[in-house]
Amino acid sequence: MNFAEQEFRAVARFQRVSPQKARLVLDLIKGRRVEDAVNTLAFTKKGIAPSIGKLLRSAIENANYLGQEKGLDVDVDQLYVKRAIANEGPRMKRIRPAPMGRAFRYQRRMAHIEIAIAERLRAGANEAATVVSEQPAGAKKRAARPAAKKKTAAKKTTAKG
Repeated sequence: MNFAEQEFRAVARFQRVSPQKARLVLDLIKGRRVEDAVNTLAFTKKGIAPSIGKLLRSAIENANYLGQEKGLDVDVDQLYVKRAIANEGPRMKRIRPAPMGRAFRYQRRMAHIEIAIAERLRAGANEAATVVSEQPAGAKKRAARPAAKKKTAAKKTTAKG
């Protein structure tokens, strides 16, 4: 595995928050430097923000630990949030009392939250990874499509008596 592609991740499963609410906070930190992301989470007023901050710190510690284990030189200042996603977890079905002896069903949602951090490429550090192909960007797409069949105009016949 190439050093430039090395990513470190942390996962928190079965978090008692809807994935939609978790994504609101995760969208704030996507693509940011780790230091900026930690500061953003510290001052975000959403209820899930402390849990996501804890998860981000866990991913940073995973990077430090795996860097020492594999002998990699991981620069914490160059780390950024590469991927931050909240997937749907299981739903708990609940019943709420309703008027006239009826019952309404509702669902309590859970989320599986994953954060992946990676180290930004330093300028000029890895020129081999930035090889430019000789074909234009859209040429592969055009060549992969089969040739379109030409439509022939159908002659209209009228039914005259």
